[in-house]
Amino acid sequence: MSDFLLELRSEEIPARMQAGARAELEKLFRREMDAAGVDVGDITVWSTPRRLALIARGLPDATQPVSSEEKGPPLGAPDQAVDGFCRKQGVSREDLEVREVKGRETYFAVKNIPGRATKDLLAEAIPAIIRDFSWPKSMRWGEASRSTESLRWVRPLSGIVALLGEELVECEVHGVTSGWVTLGHRFHHSGDITIGSADDYAEKLRACHVIVDHEERQDIVRERAAAVASEAGLKLVKDEGLVIENAGLTEWPVPLLGRFDEDFLDVPPEVIQLTARVNQKYFVCENADGKLANAFVCTANIEAADGGAAIVDGNRKVLAARLSDARFFWELDQKTPLREHAKKLERITFHEKLGSVADKVDRVAKLAEWLTSDARAPNGDHNLARQAAELSKSDLVTEMVGEFPELQGLMGGYYAEKEGLPQDVADAIRDHYKPVGQDDEVPTAPLTVAVSLADKLDNLFSFFNIDILPTGSKDPFALRRAALGYLRLVQANGLELSLEQAAQAWGGLGQAKLGTRVAEFLSDRLAVQMREEGVRHDYIAASREWQGHTDARTDRIEARARALAEFLKTDNGTNLLAGYKRAANILKKEDWLGIEGEIARTGEEDPLALVDDPDMKAVVDAKMSERHARELSYTPEPAEKALIEALDAAEPQASQAIEKEDFAAAMSALASLRAPIDAFFEEVTVNDPDEDKRASRLDLLARFRAAVHNVADFSKIEG
Repeated sequence: MSDFLLELRSEEIPARMQAGARAELEKLFRREMDAAGVDVGDITVWSTPRRLALIARGLPDATQPVSSEEKGPPLGAPDQAVDGFCRKQGVSREDLEVREVKGRETYFAVKNIPGRATKDLLAEAIPAIIRDFSWPKSMRWGEASRSTESLRWVRPLSGIVALLGEELVECEVHGVTSGWVTLGHRFHHSGDITIGSADDYAEKLRACHVIVDHEERQDIVRERAAAVASEAGLKLVKDEGLVIENAGLTEWPVPLLGRFDEDFLDVPPEVIQLTARVNQKYFVCENADGKLANAFVCTANIEAADGGAAIVDGNRKVLAARLSDARFFWELDQKTPLREHAKKLERITFHEKLGSVADKVDRVAKLAEWLTSDARAPNGDHNLARQAAELSKSDLVTEMVGEFPELQGLMGGYYAEKEGLPQDVADAIRDHYKPVGQDDEVPTAPLTVAVSLADKLDNLFSFFNIDILPTGSKDPFALRRAALGYLRLVQANGLELSLEQAAQAWGGLGQAKLGTRVAEFLSDRLAVQMREEGVRHDYIAASREWQGHTDARTDRIEARARALAEFLKTDNGTNLLAGYKRAANILKKEDWLGIEGEIARTGEEDPLALVDDPDMKAVVDAKMSERHARELSYTPEPAEKALIEALDAAEPQASQAIEKEDFAAAMSALASLRAPIDAFFEEVTVNDPDEDKRASRLDLLARFRAAVHNVADFSKIEG
């Protein structure tokens, strides 16, 4: 057993590509070894800006010989069948053996594959790994690059170290041959380094100022950056992405603290942090009071003799130039009121079928005003809601957002404050994109909620109206994100908002069906969201209907689903579900519609449509009452009578609870039916030879089914 070391050295690998490259190297190595029949145990993969390294522990010195035999067609079979069998098994016809199987002579392919030295297998695998390596971006170089068949790599490949134990694995790729020699730090070590084996690889490089373990470098950046800030009485603003990026840019990371001019602190702190982070890869610091300090932490790739003073000074000058640009944008943007900025939105196309961004703003403003006035969801000042919505996208045309698109909304809030607009309006402009992700803060201020809801609903209504919907793999206009944002706003603020009414307020009285389509989409997203909380998707499906149609209120769907989930955790719930399914199966087998059968005799093509029609509810209820009140032509059995009485008591209780949207109480009313329905099935024969008894009992089961359906559609519940 031997350890294998592979180092692929090149010019600088972008930090953002290194994690993917590590995963790709391990995947391809395992692929090649599996194909060669080599058992692979633990694998370690490291990366620096100049190298990828893989260490595989405990590889066998050779593969085991393998013998196999496969039964083929019988002797005398057509030549095509025999030749096809040979091709499949990778043997020639002359290699086939003939054996007797159950008295019939049959061809067999017998293969004896000798073991091979792992060293030889690795020599074949390394070029395949390098050639098949997938990079987000790659290049060709040198004379060979004239051919499209030449090697592509992220940067020019310059060296290969391949050692199995202490032996060299000889191979060649694109003119680069494997060897024992690698290079150390670009500045701290100028000579070659000879590697003896995988065991001394990391330590020999460390001695030459290369920390090959990327996780160790990340720990150094994280800990030393916090330490140098603490030594200056400051607190480092944590940024794990920046930790990983700085570790990917250095082989010997040395965090250093620097200062910039305090005058720049007049610029919003988010601008300073983004300028330092995006342009220079610097951390920023806070004072003891939590405010941004005029300090930054940069990560050098060298230990300087002067302690890094010259490096810090150079970085300070570069940051000062960047912050000067940011301050210029900040001051320039304030010279134009947001209302004037908003006029420029007419020149920006939102979508070719939906007009400009200015057109979108008009729709959002109209909807925000309606939400705070007529809908009162949330209840706020409708004039201020309209004002905030009209100005919400104005910062898109500012210089600052042009430079840093990540600051859209935020800069609008700052500019609104500088203009002296009401604080609620400024906050609404700043936060109307929230929540953006699952972990993002959810607004609760009424004006902000109104503008945020209006913005997300406009996206949903607009694209659904022109039939641009998300697919399984594509969602170019982030409608799923808009849906999740809508749901979280409704949940956090306890809103009761009808999407049909919202669609009509958005596009006119004829848009109720659009609201229904969006409601169906949102209920699907709600099912995904609640599944993570342990509420099954079929509970959502069972709660989606309201008065015969898709419920346009997601809050009501959620409340019913949660109540149903709690109810079905109880014995009463699980047993009632079993009773319901038994009743439904009997009715389905007998093709018994109950009251629907009587309505069918009215001549209506689809009697169920009448039952679901809210306008026919009174008629249906009247017929149900009449039918239930009709005296039986026989004396009911005790269990049958008990179920009738239980339904007489439970139906009005459940209906009243549903009207009040007290779904827990409605479920509780259903719970009273559990024992009577169990006893009914235990003691009563439904398909009695007497036609009157049979019809009455089937009607009773249909009544039981309808009572349950009034609370939730148990037919949608799985299991």
